[in-house]
Amino acid sequence: MQTLLQILANTQSIFFNTLRVAIFIVMAWIGGLKAFPYEADGIVPFVSNSPVMSFFYKKSNVYVNNESQKNMKEYTLYKNPEGKVVQQNIDWHKQNGTYAFSYILGTVILSIGLLVLLGIWFPKIGLWGGLLTFCMSLVTLSFLITTPEVYVPNLGGDFSTPHFGFPYLSGAGRLVLKDVIMLAGGLLIASDSATKLVRVKKDIL
Repeated sequence: MQTLLQILANTQSIFFNTLRVAIFIVMAWIGGLKAFPYEADGIVPFVSNSPVMSFFYKKSNVYVNNESQKNMKEYTLYKNPEGKVVQQNIDWHKQNGTYAFSYILGTVILSIGLLVLLGIWFPKIGLWGGLLTFCMSLVTLSFLITTPEVYVPNLGGDFSTPHFGFPYLSGAGRLVLKDVIMLAGGLLIASDSATKLVRVKKDIL
């Protein structure tokens, strides 16, 4: 047991780099997928309802022109199920700016992931990568407050066990909540990079 503890203690720096690689993989994969329509469609509810990001879309504040659905935003009518292509929906998303914004967001995510990875060799770059990962995670977690789709909707049924609304996370909500880990990871690698920079400064002095 003592040997295991010693090994874990001595390989901490390796684990920090493993965390950097893990964050890079997530960022590169998700950022790369933003170039594809189905992924761009999927983030519309988050962006449309975010006070920080909604201005990127042309139709974020457009509501359904129908008395029975007057409180619903228009994007709810143009959701493309994953794996299905509906031209009418695609045309709406093009007008909305969905795909253009997704390309930009994907590039930003990829860039942050690359900064995190480069932190293995360049602490200053890694520091920025960690801090930006933390900031990006904060924005993502804000969707738990602003996006209705992150909670199970009330579709009727047995009201003796009303499993809808807060705290019952939908699939989208569970995906967002996982960014708590990314947030903590960003702070850890930023702290590790800062430690290396301080150590180098001391050595120079």
